[in-house]
Amino acid sequence: MPRRHLPGRRVKTVVLFFEKGAPTRQVWYYQLDPGRNLGKTNPLNDADLAEFVALQGTKADSPKSWSVDVTSIDKATFDLSVKNPNGGETVIHRSPQAIMDEIAALDAESAEVLANIRQLL
Repeated sequence: MPRRHLPGRRVKTVVLFFEKGAPTRQVWYYQLDPGRNLGKTNPLNDADLAEFVALQGTKADSPKSWSVDVTSIDKATFDLSVKNPNGGETVIHRSPQAIMDEIAALDAESAEVLANIRQLL
């Protein structure tokens, strides 16, 4: 079943390269982030892949690339999905209560503005 693209969600794509004739000892990951939304009118280009091309020859680690030892991969599932350990800051999300409080405050502010507009009419 194909995945549907939902607005506001990023579609992840994975490309695997294998070296013929040698057992895999390390899995090298590269996280491509061109810094813009890609699509039919805004395709991936050579400049977007420049860093990948430069790093893939040596499989060097960088903020966007890292290696994982094959022995750490679950042999039952062979799941290759891994979070970038160089991914930067951890995002701290607000609590549901804080979000609800902000919504209530914004609703009250909107009601006050609407009341003022009604008085002007």
